[in-house]
Amino acid sequence: MTSGGALARRLGLSDAIVIGVGSMMGAGVFAAFAPASAAAGVGLLVGLAVAAIVAVCNALSSAQLAAQYPTSGGTYVYGRERLGHWPGFLAGWSFVIGKTASCAAMALTFAHYAVPDEYTKLAAVAAVVVLASVNYVGVTRTAALTKVLVTLVLVVLVGTTLVGLSAPTRLPDASASIDHGWYGILQSAGLLFFAFAGYARIATMGEEVVDPRRTIPRAIITALAVALCVYAVVAVTVLAVLGPDQLAASTAPLVDVVTTAGQSWAAPIVRVGASLAALGALLALIAGIGRTSLAMARNRDLPRCLSAVHPRFAVPHRAEITLAVVVGVLVLTVDLRGAIGFSSFGVLLYYLIANVSAWTQAPDDRRYPRPVQAVGAVGCVALMATLPAPAIGVGVAVLAVGVVYRCVRLRRAR
Repeated sequence: MTSGGALARRLGLSDAIVIGVGSMMGAGVFAAFAPASAAAGVGLLVGLAVAAIVAVCNALSSAQLAAQYPTSGGTYVYGRERLGHWPGFLAGWSFVIGKTASCAAMALTFAHYAVPDEYTKLAAVAAVVVLASVNYVGVTRTAALTKVLVTLVLVVLVGTTLVGLSAPTRLPDASASIDHGWYGILQSAGLLFFAFAGYARIATMGEEVVDPRRTIPRAIITALAVALCVYAVVAVTVLAVLGPDQLAASTAPLVDVVTTAGQSWAAPIVRVGASLAALGALLALIAGIGRTSLAMARNRDLPRCLSAVHPRFAVPHRAEITLAVVVGVLVLTVDLRGAIGFSSFGVLLYYLIANVSAWTQAPDDRRYPRPVQAVGAVGCVALMATLPAPAIGVGVAVLAVGVVYRCVRLRRAR
C-alpha cells in the first residue's frame, strides 16, 4: 500500500454534478422541513430563501477556491493556504467530526424507514459496511451508484408532489410568515442550510475530477441549482397539504402528504424513496470525509497512517475503513437521529472560513466580486448565532476538543 500517494482523476462533469446532487438530496428533503416549520411556521419559505442565498454565496466562494486549489480537502486546504494552519484545521475538524455524526444519522434514518424497529441498528451498520465497500473499490463506482440513487429519489419526489396537488390546500395567508418573528425565520434557515451543504463534497474530491479548474465550478453551481428547485417545490407542497402545524409535528412529512391526499398506497413508495435518499447521502458523506481526512493526515493534523492511498483503487482506503468503524460504533451505541444539531454549526463554520479565504484571493484568481464572499460570511455568522443553544454548545465543545488535540500534537512534534 502506498502512503501519501496521489488520487486518480476519473470523475467527469456529470459524475461531479450527480455526487453533489446526491449529497443534497439526502434524508433532509424528507425530514428537514418539520423542524424548520416548528421554528418559523409558514415563514420557513422565507427561511428557505435565506438559506438559498447563503448557500449560493458559499457555493460561488467554494467554486472560486476549488479552481485555484484542485486537490482533496476542500476548505481545509483553502483555509491553510489563504489564512494559515489554524483556520484550515478548524475547518477540517468541523467537517470531519460533524459529518461523521451525520453518517451515523443517515444510516439510522435509512434503517428507520427500511426495516422494523428491532432491526434498526443492525440494518444501519450493514448499510455503512456496504457503502464503505463501494467507496473502497473506486470513486467511479461511487458515482455510478449515486446516479442510480439520485434518479430513483427524484422520481419519488416528483410523484409525491403530483399526488399532493390533488389534496386540499391548507397554506395560511402570507402574513402568517411573520408570526414567529425573524429569529424563528433565521433559525429555520440555519436548519434548512444543513440540507444544502452537500455541494462541498465536490470540492473535497477535487483531486479526482478531470479538468478541475473548469469542471468543479460548473458542477457546484449546477448541483446547487437542481437542489434549490427541488427543495422549493417540496417545501411549498408539504406546507400546502399539511399546513405549518401538522408539518411541525410530523416525523415523516412526505408520507403524511400522500396519506392526507387519500393515496395511502403510495406511502411505502415514499418510504423506499427516503431510504434511498439516506443511502445516497451516506455514500457521498463517506467519500467526502475520506478525502478531507486524507488531506489532514498528509499535514499530520490527523494520524499520518490515514494518508495511505490504495495502489489499485486509488482511494484513501485507511481513512474510509477507519470512518466505517467509527460510524458503526456510533450507530450501535448512540442514537444520533435527534442529536446532530452541532453538524449545522460545524458546516456554517466551515463555509465561514471558505468565504474569508475566497476574500483574500488575488484578482487573477477571482471569478466573483468580493460582495459575494461578504454576504456569505455574514450569512454564516447570522445563521450560527440563531441555531438552538444546545447545538451551539455542542459545536463549541467539539471545536475545543480539536484545539486541544492539535496543541498536544504540535507540542509532541517540537
